[in-house]
Amino acid sequence: MILFFGTRPGKTQFHSLPEVACPYCEQRATMTLYKTSNWFHLFWIKLFKISSSRMAECSHCKKVFYEEEFSDAMQAAISN
Repeated sequence: MILFFGTRPGKTQFHSLPEVACPYCEQRATMTLYKTSNWFHLFWIKLFKISSSRMAECSHCKKVFYEEEFSDAMQAAISN
């Protein structure tokens, strides 16, 4: 019997953070939050989420901030 199993990323979700200013260039309403999850699958059917990661990017200066680099304002906007 052959089993096809492994991991693969799910669809990336993105949300704009309009009230947050970029910590690097100080521009407002330019931050976008990206969230990606990795899933364990069996026969191409997603069974459970293994991990997820978040990052934010400024569309003005193109600086990328990873989850451990989020400012307090970013954390507050994400939790709302």
